[in-house]
Amino acid sequence: MLPEDLRYSCQVALPGFGEAAQAQLKAARVLVVGAGGLGCPAAQYLVAAGIGNIGIADFDVVSISNLHRQILYTEADLGLKKAIIAYAKLQTQNPHITLIAHNIKISSQNVMEIIEQYDIVVDGTDNFDTKYLLNDACVLAGKPLVYGAIYQYEGQVAVWNVLNTDGLRTPNYRDLFPEVDALQIPNCAEGGVIPTLAGIIGCMQANEVIKLITNTGEILAGKVLIFDAQTMQSRIIKLGTTTQTHITALTTSVAIPSISVAALKQNMDAYELVDVRTIEEHKAFNIGGRHVPVSDIDNLDLNNNTATILYCASGKRSAEAVKRIISKHPSAIIFSLEGGLKAWQEAG
Repeated sequence: MLPEDLRYSCQVALPGFGEAAQAQLKAARVLVVGAGGLGCPAAQYLVAAGIGNIGIADFDVVSISNLHRQILYTEADLGLKKAIIAYAKLQTQNPHITLIAHNIKISSQNVMEIIEQYDIVVDGTDNFDTKYLLNDACVLAGKPLVYGAIYQYEGQVAVWNVLNTDGLRTPNYRDLFPEVDALQIPNCAEGGVIPTLAGIIGCMQANEVIKLITNTGEILAGKVLIFDAQTMQSRIIKLGTTTQTHITALTTSVAIPSISVAALKQNMDAYELVDVRTIEEHKAFNIGGRHVPVSDIDNLDLNNNTATILYCASGKRSAEAVKRIISKHPSAIIFSLEGGLKAWQEAG
């Protein structure tokens, strides 16, 4: 037996698995989008299981606030590109597979070309725009999408867009959430998340990928598993066997104007600052400017003579607010602070 065969001997020994299933894993092509809290554990177990071809797509850099849940990285990786670091570490973990780093932001302009190279897509992202984009792209391309989401103590897992025996597809993300007002829903950076939840949900996503490839077990298609880390209880919501949505084209990605912490610090007086967090967050700590929470952002009075910078804890709420304002006022001179106050504080 070759060393590579020994590596997978325990899973090959599983009833109903065997060498045929392992060969299917080796031939598979899986794209993990987002090398963060979900993408790290999902990718690590897919690599360990011997998925033959794995892509890692991410455009972000490692920050210190990532480390409590993004266990692939250490303090030595701070400021470095996640896709590049993940690629190097995962390739060391298993040199017998092929890894590709996509150090790029997934957008409506490139998503179809990227996912075309893969059989299955894993959604490890943390923002609604990308989740909807991946969902719609996978529907149009006829690819299964393994979905995961975490917030505070609760996580969700599902498998979207699986081909049924009748030729129709199972439900997708838009069957569950036709649309979401991202301004009203905090993300992990603002609402918090227990670190172990990321590992649990990421591992569940990897488990669904393995089941999909090897055709073993019961896939979470047409249903959503909801897991509570505090009670260790889970429940499954059934959505039906066939999608009821009709997706015919991608929504064009909008480039949100942003400014770095370094650029802002160089010339603070040149901008008008607006804190879009809650009043409690604003009172606890702020870097000046007006306070207009996202719930009131539609009433923001813009200064036509001065560029406005919106800021929040992580940059996500402010980016959504900027997008909302630009959709109504295309000529507005407005920016989102990249990385928010976390980036501000990390910069010293």
